[in-house]
Amino acid sequence: MAVALAEAGADVLLVQRSEASQETKSLIESLGRKSAIYVADLADNASISTLVPRITGDGHTISILLNCGGIQRRHPAHQFPDTDWNEVLQVNLTTVFTLCRDVGAHMLSRAPDVHGRRGAIINIARHYRAGVCGEQGGVAQLTKALSNEWAGKGISVNAIAPGYIATEMNTALMQDEERATSILARIPAGRWGRPEDFKGSVVFLASRASGYVSGRC
Repeated sequence: MAVALAEAGADVLLVQRSEASQETKSLIESLGRKSAIYVADLADNASISTLVPRITGDGHTISILLNCGGIQRRHPAHQFPDTDWNEVLQVNLTTVFTLCRDVGAHMLSRAPDVHGRRGAIINIARHYRAGVCGEQGGVAQLTKALSNEWAGKGISVNAIAPGYIATEMNTALMQDEERATSILARIPAGRWGRPEDFKGSVVFLASRASGYVSGRC
């Protein structure tokens, strides 16, 4: 999705746990766009709270926020540990709110452009099994609440809710033949989703083409 935005003409700031992985940054720069990595821990709210001030303090203007980080912990709902629950809520919901709040404030501090737009926020509201679905419902409701407050001020807020996507997070599921077969039988497209399947939707929601779309999930 970051590469898709770069392909559409955006310079992209990446938030990562470390600078060890340079692959996405290199792909963006190979397209002739600028990119930089900001190190932050999505599981640490103090780390996230300093992120936007660091970015804006470096002179960057944020026009698009894409909240795509996430974790999952697999347990039966009746055995879900408090520590895992709290970690999932922090990364998948509290961090999303913190970044929406801080980037939203940054966008609201700027005058709208000639089309009345100040920016676009896109949240990824993943669908997981029982026990870790609560925070994703929270992301969906947060998206709608922020849209209600900000759409009239030039900030569109939307969410994308993928199904089962073939990424590292689902490696264990894809390698479990019985589970993988069961999951595939429920997907109308007849295949797992791929990251590139979301290029178009991200660019659409980030652009003026979706100027009258907000609060959708």
